[in-house]
Amino acid sequence: MDKVVADTSVVISGQLASQIESGSVRSVEVIIPQAVVDELQSQASSGRGQGFVGLQRLDHLRETAGQFGLEVSHRGQHVSSADIDLAGSGRIDAIITDVARDEGATLYTSDKVQHLAAKSQGIPAVFLRDDAARGPSEEDLEFLRFFDSDTMSVHLKERQPPLAKRGRPGEFKLVEIPSDPLDRQYLETLSSQIIDAVHATEQSTVEISMEGATVVQHGDYRIAMTRPPFSESLEVTIVHPTTKMSLSDYDVSEALTKRLGGMAEGIVIAGPPGSGKSTLASSLGNFYHQQGQIVKTFESPRDLQVDPGVTQYSKLEGSFENTADILLLVRPDYTIFDEVRRREDFETFADLRMTGVGMVGVVHANSPIDAIQRFIGKIELGMIPNVLDTVIFVRAGRIDTVYDLRLEVKVPSGMTESDLARPVIVVRDLERNRAAYEVYTFGEENVIVPISPDKAGGKSRGGIYRLASEKVLEVVRKYDRRAEVEFTSEDRAKIIVSKKHKARIIGKGGSKIEQLQDHLGVHLDVRTREEMQESREAAGPDAPSEDGDAGGRYGTSDAEYEDLDGIDGGGYSGGVDFDGNGNNNNNSGDDSGDDDDGDDYGSAADYDNYRSGRERRPSRSSGRRRRRGSDSAAELKFSFSSNRNLILIDVGRKHPSRNVEIVGRDGRQIATGWTNKKGVVKISTRAPGGRAILDADSPERDIVVRLAN
Repeated sequence: MDKVVADTSVVISGQLASQIESGSVRSVEVIIPQAVVDELQSQASSGRGQGFVGLQRLDHLRETAGQFGLEVSHRGQHVSSADIDLAGSGRIDAIITDVARDEGATLYTSDKVQHLAAKSQGIPAVFLRDDAARGPSEEDLEFLRFFDSDTMSVHLKERQPPLAKRGRPGEFKLVEIPSDPLDRQYLETLSSQIIDAVHATEQSTVEISMEGATVVQHGDYRIAMTRPPFSESLEVTIVHPTTKMSLSDYDVSEALTKRLGGMAEGIVIAGPPGSGKSTLASSLGNFYHQQGQIVKTFESPRDLQVDPGVTQYSKLEGSFENTADILLLVRPDYTIFDEVRRREDFETFADLRMTGVGMVGVVHANSPIDAIQRFIGKIELGMIPNVLDTVIFVRAGRIDTVYDLRLEVKVPSGMTESDLARPVIVVRDLERNRAAYEVYTFGEENVIVPISPDKAGGKSRGGIYRLASEKVLEVVRKYDRRAEVEFTSEDRAKIIVSKKHKARIIGKGGSKIEQLQDHLGVHLDVRTREEMQESREAAGPDAPSEDGDAGGRYGTSDAEYEDLDGIDGGGYSGGVDFDGNGNNNNNSGDDSGDDDDGDDYGSAADYDNYRSGRERRPSRSSGRRRRRGSDSAAELKFSFSSNRNLILIDVGRKHPSRNVEIVGRDGRQIATGWTNKKGVVKISTRAPGGRAILDADSPERDIVVRLAN
């Protein structure tokens, strides 16, 4: 009796069973290599749909052979896990070929490589083409009965009634399809039918095959099948586009049409799930193709509805990075990237754009600014305007908002000091022709600041004030959790804290608060809650607000600091703990801010006496007494010197522990600082004010030093 060996491919497709039923195979012994069973069992155990289908087909082959009087037997040894791991490299196929040779049998296969390998070894082999299988016709596909012209997707789950989304993007509803709850056997049969279609027609491809999940693209239908262990039960989801739209079907403004016609080459289409992002991306791809551009797509799975002239690429060896290497060889004008999700996707998108390829990316986002936010941290901030120039936000199938991005060197909106200029990404609303957001580095962070409509083109208070307040509170609430910040003008603010924490926040010689001022470009006035209450009670209910008061006085007038000679005046000691790790950012000094009783200014009681003006003998650390000053705003004589780290401005010993300001000859304030007990102000060369002083042709001639008001 002749012998026939069936390999894995012919079992999965059911082609050998079809040959037996048609009478083409008679009077033979059908041998199933143990390697075939082991491979299918491994795939099924890993949740791969092909494994389940293969085992079902194997059972069907045994039944069919028995019906026609054919003997079925198993030969060969069990394969190891290492053999299964090497199945993709041909290890299992080689074992099956060895069984055919050892048994003197004819190998039946639908794998072209397997067929050629057997023939090359002198082993008889029969190659059955895919079209020999009894694949289901389009009309016979079971899942199609759930669809009508308005159905966007169908959701089939074990032990649940079938559901369907019907309508159009943004205007759909979830409805229950009249039916009994679906059982596992029904879904297994439906899944097997879909796998059969993959083998029977060129319009079906397996896009993703992983443990517990298989994704098939059948024509316009995207079919995702999941099973345990990935999902808790068997589920089949089929998605189908209800309409194919062109760009002319959208309400595209003249400004956007002009931009898409040549100015935009780094486009992101954003929106929530089901909003119509991919539909617009398909329309845009077809638009560029019809304009005579070479267009490619990056998709996994490949489900964009594009013209036949647009080539659709998937992941090459599991990575879009590999696909990008091939893409550059075919020189496209535009590439549609659907969808940009993982960090490597963002990096690939940016790399391709920086090589000069026009890019259109699809990104999930709840708002247009969120789409930009998703790029921050994945690519350098300064690169973003070179990668993105247009963001199109889609809502309910319609174009909702369009932003364009550009990079400018400017003072961020809400800041006033010219030396705070920096690179700023300006995000403009294309249709309203106004700035909507600014993106820049603030301190150590990248921030997105909204620009209010009434301030666009001018100074916007809300966003930058909120950021500055948050940064101030981040520092001072390490000492006083109830601290508050109140802006009194565009560049001045009050910090309101409890009495016992005030000295710690100011620091020796004002070092901490001074460093915070330089960092933010905002003048800060530290007040206690008791001072604020006393001020309100003394002024009466009809008194004007203090919002016009100048900042930088740290909550007391200069005349109130009578007993401050005990301040070390070491200048740049301590610094501000910006990073929250308990370490001060400045390397000199050791004022770590752990002096709860206010000893930087003598005892807490002495400190109260300083601000209230009451006579009291100071503690040892507070030093000798001083008379009240009365020369606020008077210009002071000074000497100037500097080194690599510090600028030293000496106004003399008669002005110890005083708050002074340095201004230019034009009256513009450059910096503020506190003198030490020797009358010396120390300013960091890294601070904006320090840099401005060093930039002057002659600091002794070009700056004025005076007591702060």
